Amino acid sequence: MQSGESRVTSFDISVIGELNLDLILYGLPQELVLEREHLANNLSITLGSSSAIFAHNIAALGNKVSFSSCIGSDPFGDICLKRLGESGVDLSHVKRLPGKTTGLTVILPQRKQRYILTYPGTMYDMSERDLDLNYIFNSKHLHVSSYFLHKALRPHFIEIFRKAKEGGLTTSLDTNDDPEDRWSVDIALLLKYVDVLLPNERETCKLARTDDLEKAIDTLAQKVRILVVKRGSQGAVARVGKEKFAAFPPAVDNIDPVGAGDSFDAGFLHQFIRGVKIEDCLKFGNITGALSVTKAGGTEAFRDASHRDAFLRKYSK
Repeated sequence: MQSGESRVTSFDISVIGELNLDLILYGLPQELVLEREHLANNLSITLGSSSAIFAHNIAALGNKVSFSSCIGSDPFGDICLKRLGESGVDLSHVKRLPGKTTGLTVILPQRKQRYILTYPGTMYDMSERDLDLNYIFNSKHLHVSSYFLHKALRPHFIEIFRKAKEGGLTTSLDTNDDPEDRWSVDIALLLKYVDVLLPNERETCKLARTDDLEKAIDTLAQKVRILVVKRGSQGAVARVGKEKFAAFPPAVDNIDPVGAGDSFDAGFLHQFIRGVKIEDCLKFGNITGALSVTKAGGTEAFRDASHRDAFLRKYSK
């Protein structure tokens, strides 16, 4: 079963993840010098975190999305809830932790890459006690992002994914980066219960413990049902067993790459849960990833409904 469409559920996608804001400073010099005051030429404060960007954007595509997370008792948390709630995501199971602080990520874009500075806040505090599994499993599909940031939850993800599979859900994982650069081998036990793994090129090599991308793809393709490797402007490749698929994004003006990978995930899984062929899932993921970069911040291109819909009509033909 690819999409779980035979089950009657309240939600299309259930997301367990972090919820924070992104503060993005544009136009900084390539070299940052200590004790110097560096001036940015633009600023964006927008909904951040891989999980929240994914949830927001897949909801904007017309899916019913539940979100399980924790925020602090601070204004950042309030802004996060307002921004994410505007997309239609169900926030009834986002917990506010008294005395705790919502996380924040500061992003400093450079020409082709970026500095990413994160204060984890409640990302590190959320535990299995904060989750309602009946609520989470009332869905066709379970998605988790930022595996390595969920320190309290990580020991429980294997059991959560196992139960999700037993309950008839399909599952997906976007590990994102490991800030400690350890890439724990424990994740191999989780991959047994992952239907779709969605790393970028660097993460693929790190997870497979090799610098050779093709070898890394071969290794991971044996561990999950569907491996999808995101390659930015070079598109994405998928492996299903020994079958290979590739697709490329439309050429657009790249205003801001923040959130493009999460937006790709949203497009790919939007089609995947509908039972669409892998090559068409890849195509739509590339389109939604390209849509994301047309405005600053990971959700702004999806928040602008007229822009979003016109873009999707143009490139989905």
